[in-house]
Order: sequence, then C-alpha cells, then structure tokens
Amino acid sequence: MSSLPRRAKVQVQTVVYKDEFSSFSELSSASEEDDKEDSIWEPQKKAPRIRKQPAPKEPKPKRVPRGKKNTQVVSDSSEAVAVKEELNNSVAIADVNLEDRKNKLETVQTLKTAKTKQKNSAQRTKKLKVKETNKVSNLEGGDHSTETPSTSTMWEGTCKKEENEDDFTFGQSPLKKMKTEMCPQGQPVKFPANANSIKEEVEMNWDIVQVLSERTNIELWVCANIIRLFNDDNTIPFIIRYRKELINNLDADSLREVRQTLEELRAVAKKVHSTIQKIKKEGKMSECLLKALLNCKTFEELEHVSAPYKTGSKGTKAQRAKQLGLEGAARTLLERPGELNLLSYIRPDVKGLSALQDIETGVQHILADMIAKDKDTLDFIRKLCQNRYICIQSSLAKVSSKKVNEKDVDKFQLYQNFSCNIRNIQHHQILAINRGENLKILTVKVNISDGVKNEFCRWCIQNRWRPRGFARPELMKILHSSLDDSFKRLIYPLLCREFRAKLTSDAEKESVMMFGRNLRQLLLTSPVPGRTLMGVDPGYKHGCKLAIISPTSQILHTDVVYLHCGQGFREAEKIKRLLLNFNCSTVVIGNGTACRETEAYFADLIMKNYFAPLDVVYCIVSEAGASIYSVSPEANKEMPGLDPNLRSAVSIARRVQDPLAELVKIEPKHIGVGMYQHDVSQTLLKATLDSVVEECVSFVGVDINICSEVLLRHIAGLNANRAKNIIEWREQNGPFINREQLKKVKGLGPKSFQQCAGFIRINQDYIRTFCSSQQTESSSQIQGVAVTSSAGVEVTNEKQGKKKSKSTVNVVLKPNPLDQTCIHPESYDIAMRFLSFVGGTLCEIGKPEMQQKINSFLEKEGIEKIAERLQTTVHTLQVIVDGLSQPESFDFRTDFDKPDFKRSIVCLEDLQVGTVLTGKVENATLFGIFVDIGVGKSGLIPIRNVTEAKLSKTKKRRSLGLGPGERVEVQVLNIDIPRSRITLDLIRVL
Repeated sequence: MSSLPRRAKVQVQTVVYKDEFSSFSELSSASEEDDKEDSIWEPQKKAPRIRKQPAPKEPKPKRVPRGKKNTQVVSDSSEAVAVKEELNNSVAIADVNLEDRKNKLETVQTLKTAKTKQKNSAQRTKKLKVKETNKVSNLEGGDHSTETPSTSTMWEGTCKKEENEDDFTFGQSPLKKMKTEMCPQGQPVKFPANANSIKEEVEMNWDIVQVLSERTNIELWVCANIIRLFNDDNTIPFIIRYRKELINNLDADSLREVRQTLEELRAVAKKVHSTIQKIKKEGKMSECLLKALLNCKTFEELEHVSAPYKTGSKGTKAQRAKQLGLEGAARTLLERPGELNLLSYIRPDVKGLSALQDIETGVQHILADMIAKDKDTLDFIRKLCQNRYICIQSSLAKVSSKKVNEKDVDKFQLYQNFSCNIRNIQHHQILAINRGENLKILTVKVNISDGVKNEFCRWCIQNRWRPRGFARPELMKILHSSLDDSFKRLIYPLLCREFRAKLTSDAEKESVMMFGRNLRQLLLTSPVPGRTLMGVDPGYKHGCKLAIISPTSQILHTDVVYLHCGQGFREAEKIKRLLLNFNCSTVVIGNGTACRETEAYFADLIMKNYFAPLDVVYCIVSEAGASIYSVSPEANKEMPGLDPNLRSAVSIARRVQDPLAELVKIEPKHIGVGMYQHDVSQTLLKATLDSVVEECVSFVGVDINICSEVLLRHIAGLNANRAKNIIEWREQNGPFINREQLKKVKGLGPKSFQQCAGFIRINQDYIRTFCSSQQTESSSQIQGVAVTSSAGVEVTNEKQGKKKSKSTVNVVLKPNPLDQTCIHPESYDIAMRFLSFVGGTLCEIGKPEMQQKINSFLEKEGIEKIAERLQTTVHTLQVIVDGLSQPESFDFRTDFDKPDFKRSIVCLEDLQVGTVLTGKVENATLFGIFVDIGVGKSGLIPIRNVTEAKLSKTKKRRSLGLGPGERVEVQVLNIDIPRSRITLDLIRVL
C-alpha cells in the first residue's frame, strides 16, 4: 500500500443487482417443497459420513474432508448452483442434490436401512436448510452468478471458533473457498426491508443500525456491514485493506469511531436490562416504566428514568411524601381540582401531616417529581434550550488560593473569568475547565437564562400540566410552586449534567482521536536504515550515556561520558575515537535533561570540523517513555546484563533507525504526543492507541523470519500468546518458507490466519538461500501424493483422524513469491489469473518489467473491465496490482518525513520577529501545532493560522493533516522570553 487509506469523499451510488439472486430464491423454495423427500435419501459411499455431536453442546459446523480437487459443478440452472458451507468446510449443494436424485431411484430397501437413512439425512438436511434459509432471507430475486469473488466477507460465526482447526483452502478457485454473501460483488446493494436490522443479544425499542447511522452520519448499509464484520471478529486493518467495498472506503479513524459508538450503545442496552431485572425483583415494574427504560439510548437518559427506583436510605422528597399517602391528593389536584380538600389529610400526630403547610409541601414535591420525570416535558425543555443562548462559565474558586500552588493557579489564568456559548466552546477549553475544576482551582456552572425558565413554566401551566377543571387560587399557587421547585431542584441540574457530560464526552473523544492521529504520524516516521548510529541519553551529574548500534540494530559499544562537569575537552577525544572506530557519522540526542547543553557541545565540535574526516550530523529525538522501557521485562529480556541507563541510549538510537519497531515496545500513552491524555477515559485511550499501533504495524508489514516477538504481537489477528508460539515454532523448525506454514503454529486457527496472513511478509532472497541448503532433506520427507495448487503451495493428502491435529495437513516447503507482497492468500488464485492476463511470471514480481506490463494492460483494458473478467472487485484487484508492482523491499513509510539532521544551533535570544525558519512538528493539539525550530523551546502555531491554502495537496486531509514528524516553514510572530513562548505563523508544509 503506497499510503494509508483515506476516507473517500465521493458517495458510492446504490446499485441493485437484481439478476444475481434468483437462483437462491428458487433453491430455497425447492428445498421447502422437497423437504419430505429429502428426509429419505442416503449419501453414496463416496460422501463422508457426518458424526453425531453430543446433545447438550452447542452445534458446531461438522468437519467434512474434501473430495476430489476437480469436483466442481457449475451450471446455468438453479439446481447446479454451488452454495458454500463455512470457509473451512467446502461442500457443494449441487452434489447433494445429485445424490438425492440418485437415491430416490432406489426402490427396494429394508425397514432398518430406511430408518438409518432418515436419521442420517435429518441431520444433514437440517444443516443445509438452515444455511439456505439464512442466506435467502437477505436476498432479492434474480439470477445469481455461480462464482463469488474472493473478497466476500464471512458473516456467519464459524470462524470465531479457533478450536476448529481445518485448514483454509486459499490455493483453490474462489468457488471452492468462499461462501456466498448477500453482497456478492461487495457493492452497496439495495437491501430488503429487514436486511439492515441486525438482531442484538439485548433487545431494545430502537434499531441499533439506525441509531448508529444517525450518530456517525454513515449510510445504513455501511453500518450494517460494519456491525457484521465486527461481530465476525474482523480486525480494523483487515477490513480497511481487504474489505473496502463493504465499508464504502471509510478510513481507519472513522471505523474506530463507529466501533466506539457501537460499544457505547451496547453498553447502554446491557445496563438497561440489568436495571429492568433489578426493578422487577423489587416488584416496582410497570408497563410505562418498562417502555421508558427500553427507549433509553444514553446513560444520562437511563439514570434519569431509573433514579426514583434506586434504593436509598432516605429516599427522595417525593418518595417520602408518597409514603405519607399524598400521591392521591397530587393527582386529584390535576384531574379533579374542585374535589380536593387538603384539610382532610391533616393528622396532628403524624410528622409531615401535622399542618396544612406540610401537606402543601408534600403535594408540591410529588408534583415536582412528576413534572421532572415526564418525557414530553423534558423533550420540550431540551428543544427550548437548543434554540436559546446557554453558556458555560468558569471563575476562580474562593478557597483555591489557600490550598493550591500559585503556579498551578497561573496556568488557568485564561479561565478565571471565562464565559462561552456551549455551541461554540472548543474541545480543549472544556478539558482545561474540567482539569481546573478537579484541582479545585475553578468553579464551573452552566447558565440557563430566566427567559427559558419563564417560557417553560408558561408552557406547562397552559398545556401539559394544566388542571382539568377550575382550581382555586391556593391550589394554583401550589402548582406554580411545584413548577419552580421542579425546574430549580430537578430539571436544571439534570440539564447541566447532560450538557457537561455531552461536552466532556465529545472533547474526550476528539482528544483521543487527536492522540491517535499524532501517534500514527510518529510511528510512520520514515526509517533511516543502513547507518551506524550513536545514541546519546543526556545528563549532568551521572553523565551522558552513549550507545553505538550497527545498521542491523545490534549493540556495538556502550559508554558514559561526562560532558558538563569540566571534562568536556578530554571526553571529546573519546567520542571522536569511538566515531572513527565504528565509522559512525550520525549522532542521535534525546530531548530530556541537559539536551540543550549536549546539543550545543556537539554543534560546537561539528562547526570546528573536529570529527574530520567524518562529516558528522546530529538530530534531536523524543525520549518519552525510554526510561520506562529501559526497566521493563522486555528490555531486560532483549538486553540482559546491560545497565538500564545505557538501555535508554540504545532505545534513543533505534528510534531513528526504525521508529515503528522501537516505539511499539513502549506503552503508547507514555510516548507523549497527546493533549490532556491523563484527563480522558483511560479505557478509551488504551483501546484507540492499541488499535492505531496494530493498524500501523499491519500496514507496514513484518518479515516473520526476523521480526521481534513484541512487533509480531501487534499484527492484526495475533496477540502475545500467538506471537510467542510463532517465535517458538520458528526457533524449533527453522524459518517460515511460506505463509501456509502459519497454520501449523499452535493456537493459530482459521480466523487468526485469515486476519494476519496478508500483513506477514516472507523475504524471498532469504528463503532461496535457506531452501537451496535444505532441498535434499525436504524432498526425502515428502510422502503420499502431492497436489500442487495454482498458488504454488503443495499439500499432501492424508486421511484425517478423529482427533483434530495441526499435522493433518502437510505443507511442503515450497516458497511462494506472492508471500512477499500485500496480496492476501485468499486472492492468490485471482493474482495468478491476472498474471496470465498480463503475461507476467512470479519471478518478475516488483521488477520494472512487471510494472510496465501491468500499466500497459490496465491502460488498454481498464481496471473495471479486468475486475469483471476476473469476477472480483476493483478494490481487490487494486491490492493485487499494488502487490505485484511494488519493489521487493517496498516500505510506504518512505513517503513520510525523516528526522531533521543539523550541524549548528540557534538560541532563543537570536530570534527576531519576522524571522523565517524551518522546523519539525512535535505535537498537534486542538488549539495549535507545536513546532521544534531548534532553539530548545517549541513554538506554537495557533490553529487559526493553519489554513487549508497553506497545506500541500497531499496534506489536505482530516484535521488539516499536520502531525508529529512533518517539516514546516514558519515565520516568528511574537517572542515572550520571560514566559519562554514563541508564536509562529505557518508559511507552508515542506
């Protein structure tokens, strides 16, 4: 992939494939008509028998060994349509129908044989019929093509079960390996009425697809596809690269947003049902309450509806009044006010009923509670607030100066007398106000004007809560007091909580998304391969730690030098000797303590040409998280016996050589490219950042024979255990020759293989060398009849025993050049047919001749026509074209920016307003971009100065695209030396 996927702006038009589905409808109806006849047929002896499964267990897809490879029935009639079983159980229904017809001809059978047939066929018929029904229910009429593209997604849950260890059949044609989908061509088809409704575990009164579409502003059919993909345990990198047509070209950030919203909705539904069970247990459930609970779409709504039914020691004022028997009086006031006599409720010996005033207060509390819990009333006040000016205000807390540090108070100077409309307030302002409030420095309140309250009360009296008859003035006074009390004590706090919760939730999500974008930009920083590097972890008293690493990241030498203790000149000799001995001309300095002084030291020696004949350059790199990593178990395992301080220097050097491989070892939140990262939901932050790391590692790809376990565990579909098993298998059996061998690894089932296979690379030069030495040995081990598939993988047919074992499929050690590309094994057959179209061979992959052949063929035929001929989608074909065209060592990170190497230094005092400089983006926030301009202090480009016109065409993407590592040209607007603040203007992105 030449670049990360972007969100397509062009809407894909809805296309209806009317003629693709008729045979399924016919097949389904035929199945229903022949149901009775189906129950008497018996498979021929060639067909494998299906084992029974214990009744109490959940029915799993039965394993059916493959018949002959060339058994493939393709016919124009509906009877010969091959309907696929699960991905790992290829059974053609056409064969079943054929056997059915043959068996009907057998007329002479014993009673015992007939019973056996009925018993065996009942299981098989039930399985096939359920499968057909599930598929046909989602399809419209029309003729359906007999072959399906390799990109069809598996909606059904078979692949979830990792214990099913039948191997994938990726070497075969698409018909033999993929089951038919409701969107066979991966196009946005027009679904039937019930196609978008997905049955959830927890039923609610709202449709999850509809709500998800409304909240994320994504088409219904896309949301339905995304839910199915996630339900089937597909990972984001896999979906983005190999299922693009099903998600209408959404990018990874959008997909994460949808998943997050989906999880929120499911969490709400789960909590609603636990609340229902709790209230039912207490015997307080009513039809009205049940409906209100099942209508809740947010935690705030649920909290509000369920609040009166929570068990508390005292209960609410309304509940206490109801216990005194005043609920009837409150209802009478509204329904039959003429009949109400409050004096009749007086009980001198009962507290709360001893005086008329107590009774009026109790009735008032009940009415206030009824008003505050009424859905129509709340809907009215929410709608009213949407059209009125509601502002959020913050001011300095009265007690803050006594308990809080003066420096902390100064940080919130902007918010000590702050007011802003809630519709216009920025996300970073909300997070700042929240932090100030948590530190007890600020007091925050939401201000709803009196005009809103007056209009609300007027509406209630005249419409919703108007008594149904004439009410005496004293009763109207109680009603007015109830409205005032309800608004002030119940509704206003509820609205404030809702506004604050919504603002905070949106700000947290945006902050996390910003962190994710920054992290992606940092992880995809272009590597600097082929250089020997010196890493320097600066320090004063304990010296500067040095580490020299080879071009292959091996540690060549470690040392400590004391540059800032009056020994600088003597230590310079040692540094020069080390640089010359190891032919190292690049110094990498960490940006921590003493960075500025260390940078000045090296810059001075470079300017004096001290390291001649070497042309030495240096760069500054973030050392965030290096100290945490240096004392971690991973570092101890990787660099045993090395002092933790020296490990930091090694990590700093490796961050330039291969940023991705080094930064994945550190917990993402410690990398420090976020905004208010400690104030946001840590669960959400971790999930998002882990997903971004997985996305980056997967899209770059890993060479499975040389990569570390830490890097491997971040590949889509793998985890710590599977990565460990892969490394152990590699150590015991030698390098992986092809991707098919992954199936032999313990714990790597069909689903895991499907998710990770496309992101794992096998270097063909390395394998050729290994295979030449192992050729004799491997040929002697081959037993049985080897069947070679079109993808170049030889599989030895062996009879499968009862016990599931990885050894049932013997994969012969034969390299496959497609394993070095981004092409997924499920598309190998299509790739081979495409190669035959263009007249290329596997040996030409990545070479200029191949690029020339592909380009000329695409210009001549057009990619859409070729995709149609190959019976696949344009997206899948594009992945195949990229995989065949890209050079063997292709790394799309080369499109991103490299570290900024320097030879001299500039001081803050040297800067002048109007000076034009180049710098590197350090961090991007919602209020501006921090840029390292080489003066020891980052400058800030306010977000208002980052306009679309100043960005290059490739940078005009979501959030205006600036992120860590990008080089920019800036102009100094303002310098505040006492506060060490530099304000910059963006001129252009380099």
